[in-house]
Amino acid sequence: MMLQLDAEALYTELREGVRGLLKPDAVLVGIWSGGAWLAERLQRDLGLPGGDKGYGVISSTLHRDDFGSRGLAAGNDPTRLPFAIDGRHVVLVDDVLYTGRTIRAVVNELFDFGRPASVTLAVLVDRGGRELPIAAAYAAAKLALPATQRLSLARAPDGEPGGAFSFTVTNKTTE
Repeated sequence: MMLQLDAEALYTELREGVRGLLKPDAVLVGIWSGGAWLAERLQRDLGLPGGDKGYGVISSTLHRDDFGSRGLAAGNDPTRLPFAIDGRHVVLVDDVLYTGRTIRAVVNELFDFGRPASVTLAVLVDRGGRELPIAAAYAAAKLALPATQRLSLARAPDGEPGGAFSFTVTNKTTE
């Protein structure tokens, strides 16, 4: 049985869910890479202040609990937060929530930049399998996948902002 997820339909649900999470003076911060693509498109589609550059991108690389074995990931863009974090309501956006370890690392990175008033997590898909007590305030879909499979968000090959999203499911290789 092949898993079929309509990423575009889920994005529409995510957009409406995030709209409900936004507080006055809230900012979007997408987790590199799928979450950053989502935040970029949400920023535009929701017409948030700051235009195309009004959202932030955050990397989990430097705060990962497996940094010693993984090192710096090739192509991982550094954190870019074009606004002050202190006292802001941050809506953290990611594509897939799994163990919670990436979210833990990203929250540590976020606090390196200041102390937000609140941090709320919104994800496209919550696939279960949590290893840490972390939950999304909004998930467009919840599903269970075997630990041997990886769910990845892809963006249209042209890479254009607002390009179509799709999902791929692959079997994990041993690392």
